[in-house]
Amino acid sequence: QVQLVESGGGLVQAGGSLRLSCAASRSSFSINYMAWYRQAPGKQREMVAGITSGGRTNYADSVKGRFTISGDNAKKTVYLQMNSLKPEDTGVYYCNKAAGPVYSWGQGTQVTVSS
Repeated sequence: QVQLVESGGGLVQAGGSLRLSCAASRSSFSINYMAWYRQAPGKQREMVAGITSGGRTNYADSVKGRFTISGDNAKKTVYLQMNSLKPEDTGVYYCNKAAGPVYSWGQGTQVTVSS
């Protein structure tokens, strides 16, 4: 089973930037339609960005133009560069498959954006 470990979150002022990382534990892991999700307080988890094995990306409208998802198969890591952060981006961020049976969810990484 693949274990996913998210990191890079923190407290940042509105307009700031953060870069999240998601490292996979299994040596056979490869990026095959992975995604970043976030769960805001009191809300359901939502997908904010996805990336295919071929490098095609897709984004939720709320983050389009501000977030960039990327991946490094050699490092078995998926990244999320977040710029121009807004208070509504606050939440716990997770990575996992974008479709099909998901891996076990990691602990996530908390992102808090102050106004």
